[in-house]
Amino acid sequence: MRKPSKDPIELHETVKRVERHMQIADTDKERSVGQNLALIGSIGWLIVGPTVIGIFVGRWLDEWMESGIFWTGAFIIIGVSIGSMLAWKRLRREGK
Repeated sequence: MRKPSKDPIELHETVKRVERHMQIADTDKERSVGQNLALIGSIGWLIVGPTVIGIFVGRWLDEWMESGIFWTGAFIIIGVSIGSMLAWKRLRREGK
């Protein structure tokens, strides 16, 4: 680690360099690691949520109609489809 300098010119140059880096980061519009992780988590829940709801609805219908796993399979596919569509829309919105 460098020893802090008491030279005002060197301090001024360091501040200018940090400002340039911050301006570049602002113009690049790059998200932080935390924001990317939050996006991944929300996309995961957008897919998992409708799928789990589809499982519960399908299981309930299968028990009610005594149809094996017919409705569970159908509603899993429907849930994954809806979740994927929601995730796709969210990703397109984030890209703009």
